[in-house]
Amino acid sequence: MERELNYNYTVVKQFSVMTVIWGIVGMLVGVIIAAQLAWPELNMGVPWLSYGRLRPLHTNAVIFAFGGSALFATSYYVVQRTCQVRLFSDGLAAFTFWGWQLVIVLAAVTLPLGMTSGKEYAELEWPIDILITLVWVAYAVVFFGTLFKRKVPHIYVANWFYGAFILAVAMLHLVNSAAIPVSMTKSYSVYSGAIDAMVQWWYGHNAVGFFLTAGFLGMMYYFIPKQAERPIYSYRLSIVHFWALVFTYMWAGPHHLHYTALPDWAQSLGMVFSLILLAPSWGGMINGIMTLSGAWHKLRTDPILKFLIVSLSFYGMSTFEGPMMSIKTVNALSHYTDWTVGHVHSGALGWVGLISMGCIYFLLPRMFGKREMYSVNLINVHFWVATIGIVLYIAAMWIAGVMQGLMWRATNPDGTLTYTFVEGVKATYPYYVIRFLGGVLYLSGMFIMLYNMIQTMRNPQPADTRIPALAAAH
Repeated sequence: MERELNYNYTVVKQFSVMTVIWGIVGMLVGVIIAAQLAWPELNMGVPWLSYGRLRPLHTNAVIFAFGGSALFATSYYVVQRTCQVRLFSDGLAAFTFWGWQLVIVLAAVTLPLGMTSGKEYAELEWPIDILITLVWVAYAVVFFGTLFKRKVPHIYVANWFYGAFILAVAMLHLVNSAAIPVSMTKSYSVYSGAIDAMVQWWYGHNAVGFFLTAGFLGMMYYFIPKQAERPIYSYRLSIVHFWALVFTYMWAGPHHLHYTALPDWAQSLGMVFSLILLAPSWGGMINGIMTLSGAWHKLRTDPILKFLIVSLSFYGMSTFEGPMMSIKTVNALSHYTDWTVGHVHSGALGWVGLISMGCIYFLLPRMFGKREMYSVNLINVHFWVATIGIVLYIAAMWIAGVMQGLMWRATNPDGTLTYTFVEGVKATYPYYVIRFLGGVLYLSGMFIMLYNMIQTMRNPQPADTRIPALAAAH
């Protein structure tokens, strides 16, 4: 009991709260740009409110601000609980929090101003890239230092996934961000042409693979057994899942570059490894869902478990859809259409979003010494609002995407195109409105979460007797 009191919960609490706040900011920008696609005059003629400026702000905010904060919060909590020691360095942990917040604020300033490297998910310019590197090195020192001084002999599997995520993201960031500065706000990539594209999508797909998959699988392997109060279905499968996933993911990037200047053999290699990737991905999904064996009844009454398990369903769906879309003949239809947008968001909203929300709902009462969240009913409402929002969003984008692909490739008997591009845009319009409504619902869920969090912080509930009064959370 004494050792439990010695955990550093301060940084976990800070990142947990900021996960909710940055989630609202990032998703609000997403809703704004979704509205702009349906009603372009919402730009109001202001350059820094244009779609091209706000779209990278949205992706950076939801991936690195919302998702990143959730990863920091959960990894710091899990590594302490599973290693039974305090974080390696409180000072470095605090630096990772404040440094990461500074990165986010700098992104929010520079991206709308048009200061960008033009690289997908790596738009930030070189001075901010250096700050990211410093924060990430500190993060690695804290995480692996904590593992090194652990009080238990084994390393729990969640920490393997967190560790792989930290190391892989460090490598991806350093290689892809290599640039020659020409001023404080502008630099040019050291790579040229097709090589630059190859390096970018090696980074881009592995940002999905390690930032948005491996790290969140670390959450899955800790929080689902914990919330279900059941052991993980198969520990052996979790180890196979880990090694198969981290090996295979690294090779899948070229499937983003089908029918481009990339050599055909590289495109085919990306496709083959993408198809292989289906096996470890579904192995992990099955391992998580089957953990509920003997505890399925809890899904009826436990909304946090609903978030965690349904997120795995979306993970399974996304990791089936991705390999299918990497097949060249399928990609010929899907490439450059809104089908890709639907696929990305089934993973982002369904997998990353729902599991993050479930884990933060798990952490918040514990961080504030409460027995449970202020309102369990509001968690339930949030779950259903978010899930309906996801379904509206991705169904609209799937239908729009397949329709676009078919219209663009349709030809008349004389070989001319059946439809003009504008006709394709016009046919897509209703689906953009539905996508906007889905986004509004999903964002509404985050506001419900914010209200629940604030009330939990303020409400004088009795402390959870299973968790000490968190004397270290100061």
